[in-house]
Amino acid sequence: MEYQFQTGTLLLLIAAVVAMLTRRLKLPYSVGLVVAGILLAVVPFAPNIQLTKDLIFTALLPPLLFDAAYYIDWNQLRRDFSVVVVLATLGVIFSATITAVGMHFLANWQWMSALVFGALIAATDPVSVIATFKEAKAHGRLLVLIEAESLFNDGTAAVAFGVVVALASGQHLTSLGISAMLAKTILGGILCGALVALAALLLAGRTDDHLVEITVTTVAAYGSFLFADHFGLSGVLATITAGLVMGNFKALKTISERGKEAVQAFWEYAAFVANSLVFLLIGMNAAHQNFWAIWIPAILAIVLVTLGRAMAIYPCCLLFSRSSLRVTGKHQLVLFWGGLRGALALALALGLPPTIPLREEIIAISFAVVSFSVFVQGLSMVPFLRRMGEIPR
Repeated sequence: MEYQFQTGTLLLLIAAVVAMLTRRLKLPYSVGLVVAGILLAVVPFAPNIQLTKDLIFTALLPPLLFDAAYYIDWNQLRRDFSVVVVLATLGVIFSATITAVGMHFLANWQWMSALVFGALIAATDPVSVIATFKEAKAHGRLLVLIEAESLFNDGTAAVAFGVVVALASGQHLTSLGISAMLAKTILGGILCGALVALAALLLAGRTDDHLVEITVTTVAAYGSFLFADHFGLSGVLATITAGLVMGNFKALKTISERGKEAVQAFWEYAAFVANSLVFLLIGMNAAHQNFWAIWIPAILAIVLVTLGRAMAIYPCCLLFSRSSLRVTGKHQLVLFWGGLRGALALALALGLPPTIPLREEIIAISFAVVSFSVFVQGLSMVPFLRRMGEIPR
């Protein structure tokens, strides 16, 4: 326990120093953290912290999902909700299919391995996307689209991944069984998140102590995820729903004015800590991957994932081209290039059962795709947004 506390303190100190340096150098914070993690991994006194699915899912992901969803304005989201849903469903299916088919025919992977990889890498990661776009100070409709889409396609990709892994593990599922599994996981997760959030709001309404109000929101963030996951539902969608409900359900007027300020400050800090640990650990674990051994399939995967992202954006946005929900060409381009991959893909890859064929290759190539996403897309995002006119020069 003492060693873990010392390690956590060291990582937070590094995160604080990186935050100051990246701000002075005008570099993305996430890129600086990954570089710091890589450098830390090769020094003699480096702590040995393994990035695992449990660590990401139960410790780091819930506060990031809750924080992002809590600040999404429902009125803004409602106007573009149909666009977001299409991008987060059809878009994920298109992206996963392109990647899986390409890895099967071009990398000679068997279908099950290709489908598993396609499903886990299909969703853009809210941790990477939201951190990058908030740093760039993007705003307006573009920010709503990019944040909401990254949150919701997170949930759909995780659900699709669960179905594919079940099939790969030898479970016999009929089309009716798959439909029932999807409905249960998605609708159950949403219902679970809504119920936990409403219970939390009712509890918060019985006090004006801002410390208790912060505690209630923390319980809602983690409780919704763990409660849904315990019953085999989507913990990701549960936490997103809890954040949306608690951030937008004004009818109960439960959280006091002082409480709102305290909750905002707390979640800003909680997101900073979780973000910092995620990217540092990505860098530390990426440093131990042997990319040279898989460089050809890794480059192929990067190309396929990028192509899959294009197929996820342009055909889906075309459906709204003649309506009031039309997404401009510039916004489509930003959505395409802003489809960063990160902690979610790694969590799903690291959590693969040992029986999945090519498991180690899938993990290594997932790290390669995430590294490309962080360094190439992450570093180019701010200049790209400036060139598109979405942020001031």
